Formats: sequence, structure tokens, C-alpha cells
Amino acid sequence: MLRWAVIFFVIALIAAVLGFGGLAGTAAGIAEILFFVFLVLLVITLVMHLVKGRRPPL
Repeated sequence: MLRWAVIFFVIALIAAVLGFGGLAGTAAGIAEILFFVFLVLLVITLVMHLVKGRRPPL
């Protein structure tokens, strides 16, 4: 997911340099949403890992 956020960010940068303001804004918005979804999933994964903990060996 982070990869897609970076891809859309690069698209936004290229579109902004070329003067496509609408496309750049849309791509930047998508990149921002994907980045925040990535952060939420990362936090959920870390919390689940900490809650689960390590099991004692059998």
C-alpha cells in the first residue's frame, strides 16, 4: 500500500511540473488517503502483535 502511495505522489509531482493542476491535486489526494490507510493498518498490526505476545514453548 505504501508503494501505491509513493507512485501516486510521483504522478502528482510530474503532473504539477507539467502544469496539470487538476490531475496533480487528484493524485496527491489519492496518495494522501493511501498513506493514512497504510499508517492505520501499520498501527493495527503493531498493536495486534504486542497483544498477542510470545507463547511459551511447548
